[in-house]
Amino acid sequence: MSQKIKLIMTLSITVNVLLIGFVAWGIIKMNFVKEQVVLTEIQQNLVELEGVIAHQIDNHWSEPNIVTAELGEVLNGITLGTTTGTQLGKLSNEDKRILERLSYNLSQYPNDEQYTLASVTEQDKKALVDLRQTLREAGLGFRMTINADFNSFMAQAKFLNEQLDQTYSTKSE
Repeated sequence: MSQKIKLIMTLSITVNVLLIGFVAWGIIKMNFVKEQVVLTEIQQNLVELEGVIAHQIDNHWSEPNIVTAELGEVLNGITLGTTTGTQLGKLSNEDKRILERLSYNLSQYPNDEQYTLASVTEQDKKALVDLRQTLREAGLGFRMTINADFNSFMAQAKFLNEQLDQTYSTKSE
């Protein structure tokens, strides 16, 4: 082969390797973004929710709207995580279904919406105490080891949904 063809082949191979590297880097970054959004905006907020409920229990529900505000943050985080994961094309249909079900289940509790505070009844307080226990059973609580892994969190969310589904089915009976 001539020198010119060798040079063209070398350049072609180099450019192709660089392109493959950039594509791989982009895929890794998209997966990272999806996982970080879900873990920080949902998992971390669920842990904070458990802690806020515990704090209110310890303080005889002196400020129950702190709990409803945090629950609103969890619901907003689920929406953000679902939207981001879907738009990046990195959220499986099963994961999306789990997160949407979690949003539905948690929206059954009193939660704040923009510019309005939810009222919290004695029955709501009892339900929130049960929610706290369910969060802890799922491994989402203060002073618990939290696994910052997307698949582990999705297993926790699935477990949480199963427990909350049972809670609602016994209430309706």
